[in-house]
This record gives sequence, C-alpha cells and structure tokens, in this order.
Amino acid sequence: MRLLNILALLPLLFLLTAPPLCAQVTFGSSGEEGEPFRRQQWRVPSPDTDIAARALLFRPVGTGPFRLAVIAHASTQNGLRRAQMPQPEYRALAAFLVARGFAVLVPERLGHGATGGRYVEDQGGCDEADYAHSGRATAEEISLALDYLLKQDFIRKDAAIVLGHSAGGWGALALANADPKVIAAIIALAPGRGGHANDEANRICAPHTLTAAAAEFGKAARIPVTWLVASNDSYFAPPFSRSLADGFRGGRGKVDFRTLPAVGSEGHWMVETEAGVRAASNELDRALTPVTAKKP
Repeated sequence: MRLLNILALLPLLFLLTAPPLCAQVTFGSSGEEGEPFRRQQWRVPSPDTDIAARALLFRPVGTGPFRLAVIAHASTQNGLRRAQMPQPEYRALAAFLVARGFAVLVPERLGHGATGGRYVEDQGGCDEADYAHSGRATAEEISLALDYLLKQDFIRKDAAIVLGHSAGGWGALALANADPKVIAAIIALAPGRGGHANDEANRICAPHTLTAAAAEFGKAARIPVTWLVASNDSYFAPPFSRSLADGFRGGRGKVDFRTLPAVGSEGHWMVETEAGVRAASNELDRALTPVTAKKP
C-alpha cells in the first residue's frame, strides 16, 4: 500500500521540482568583455517574446556614447543549415567599424543557430516566393535589436547605421523606410534572396518577383542606401544586382550602386573575410563619411 501511495505522488513531485516551462526572458549583456574589441555576448529582443536572440557586441575603448552599427547576417532556406550555423561574427567588418568609432552589434535572428525558434522570414517556395514578406520580417528583427541597443547609455540615440549581408541586406532594404534621424545610412552588401536556387550558381528563384519587391521597398524608402556587390558574386551577379538597385531606385529609393573587385573564389562571401573588407574599404568609407561627419 505504501508503494502505491509513493507511486501516486510521483507526478506531483515531478511538477514541483521541474523547471518552469516558460523561464523569464532577460536581455542585455550575458558575459564578460573579451578580445578582440571588447567582444561580449548579449541577448536582445526578437519577434518571439519567449526567445531572446543571441548577439555579439564589439566597441571601442572608453565609455562612449558611440554611434551604433548593426550587422544583419546572411541566411538560407535550408532548415538544417540554419540550425547548424555558427553565431555570426563578421569580425573583420566589425574591426573596420570599431576603428571608426562605432559600437557594433551582430544579432542572430530567429530560426538560426543557438537562438533557434521559428524561421519567421521564410520566403516560401521557389516559384511562389514572397520576397516582400521575408524582407519585412528580417527588417523587424533588425529593428528590434537596434531599438534595444539605442536605449543603452553608451550608445548615441542618432546616426546609427545598418549593414546587411545577402538576406540581411534584403531586410536592410525593407528597413529603409525607418526614421532617417535614427538610422542615418544603410549599406547593403550583395542584398537579395533566392540566389543559388537548388544550389546552382547564377540561378535565382522568381527573379522578377524579387525585382518587384525591391521597387516596393524603394517606394517607402527614406534612408540613403549604398549597394555593394563583388564582380565574382554568383548569387546576385552585378548585372542582376544593378537591375535590383534600379528597381529600388525606380520606386524613389536613393541608391549609390558600386561593383567591387573580385575577392576569393566566391565574391558573395567577401565581406566575411579580411581581404574582402580591405577591398571594400574605400566604398565603405565613402558610405560612412556623411555619418561620421555628424557631431553629437
């Protein structure tokens, strides 16, 4: 009889000792500063209120306030690859920006790596891809992270910049409708979605739909965009990238389109390398000059 009583109490004991299903989500720094450039883990808001997105923060020496730069990472439609993605760092690009006085946040978006959660920026199937939806979803995630950092004492409340790579760049284009007093400039690095369809170079899912979405983003744009693509980019080659930029510009968006020299075997990833950032440095400085010239 005693054994039966113990067995009956086991479910109650489990409920009392089990961790809560919905632990409280906390934001902010989650580790000590390290090298290089005061590298520190952070947690920032995401569209899922139950999930804090992981992020890396780099910043110059001193107390600030520093201008903020947010780097939005590339993505993939392949769920397994997304789950296995290491935390995005863009260390060479971050070093470039820190040297120019920026605090640099690199947030990981939902559905990627250790952050996990639902992939809210899914574009759908190849033939019926909804690029406008995916861009806006990415823009929302960038905006949530940026807005949270702007509340920190060591960050200036104005003249932030957003740099987006590939799908992150596509989201940055969708964010060009934000307040230009808050975001002073957008640098889109090989922006787009649907490239390498079925893992084939120079094949893009529904390219006309992508161009139409670029024009849609351009209609609402208020922030100037610098659009950079390498000459050996096989995801969004310069001729196609220029047509995308023309679509954005035709929607009344302001674009400075530049083609960069070939770096490595695949120019789409050049911004993730030291050599690629060096090759892009003049154009990056050109894009940053109006921002860094602004006084606090």
